[in-house]
Amino acid sequence: MPHGDLQELISGAGIRRVHVLAWRDLDDPEAGGSELHAHEVLKRWSTAGLEVVLRTSAVAGMPERLARDGYEVVRRSGRYRVFPGSALEELARRHGRRDALVEVWNGVPFLTPIWGRGPRMVIQHHDHSAMWPLVLSPTLARLGSLLERRLAPPFYRSTPVVTLSRSSAEGLVTGLGHRRDLVHVVEPGIHHRYGPGGTPEQPPLVLSVGRLMPSKRVDVLIRSYAEALRSVPGLRLEIIGEGPEEDALRRLAAELGIASSVSFCGRVTDDALLDAYRRATLVASASISEGWGMTITEAAACGTPAVVSDIAGHRDAVLDGRTGLLVAEPSDMAAGLVAVAGDQGHRADLSAGAVAFATRFDWDRTATEAFRVLASTVPGR
Repeated sequence: MPHGDLQELISGAGIRRVHVLAWRDLDDPEAGGSELHAHEVLKRWSTAGLEVVLRTSAVAGMPERLARDGYEVVRRSGRYRVFPGSALEELARRHGRRDALVEVWNGVPFLTPIWGRGPRMVIQHHDHSAMWPLVLSPTLARLGSLLERRLAPPFYRSTPVVTLSRSSAEGLVTGLGHRRDLVHVVEPGIHHRYGPGGTPEQPPLVLSVGRLMPSKRVDVLIRSYAEALRSVPGLRLEIIGEGPEEDALRRLAAELGIASSVSFCGRVTDDALLDAYRRATLVASASISEGWGMTITEAAACGTPAVVSDIAGHRDAVLDGRTGLLVAEPSDMAAGLVAVAGDQGHRADLSAGAVAFATRFDWDRTATEAFRVLASTVPGR
């Protein structure tokens, strides 16, 4: 939707100043799809006339305050203190008045229904239940899961929730008990820079893009790649991203005897990422939990199909057999890689389907529909 539709919504909603609470900022070394989503939405809200303040945790070595694409960013407090700190600052009106409040619930909630007044909504990408045991000790994982799935949800019974996919919405309803009628699916967009260009490299290239953390299960992908290499001679793997698992993943590649054909590229520029999408034969992910998988649809816009785990979020980002393949079990990932990388005709069909599918995703529409949900919480509307 064009900005005019969003401006018309804003003018009729009586909302001028929005405060947004999120765990991390786009500049954070651990930033991912959630932070990108918030940025793309907030910059469009700002362009359309809203005053937006984004409150997140501090980023080491970065300024506490900055202006980014029209909205204000305040980065203060540590990883855990940001939750009570943000609430106390809002109660004290430290960031000025607000007409509406948006909470990005990324595992740990800000509990805005308890203390926040006025128009309010939540952006929640997915249920994190599968991720807690991968990043915390067993005791803390149980506490985190208990908070997310049992203790917090009752407070949100009357709060609209925006999520990215139908499959993620189903998980939020069945796993967290959110009211089905208050969970709104608003699909993410794709930046206009992503589009077809050139031809994929030969020998075939498998591309992985994302944080190197346990929940992404890049180790599963590396093992599957090693198995697929036996069937597709010369097959290569390129891993874009950084994170705490990098050293362990490098050791795994060495132990499997495939280090020479696996490239760890770290964080790359937007231009380098676009080039990688276009060079790749396919993009792959064995992630255990996603709200969507934005790298999948970015690659699709470039004509690059996907082979990914069959999980909530991925099921909407990939049309199985048309834009890529959904893999039910980790043990099937290698066969999926071979099916696409080893058959140029099959790859070409999936590529055409991916490009056609990607045309439906637009950040202007995402920002407009997300604000529509927020505007619905204004009394009298």
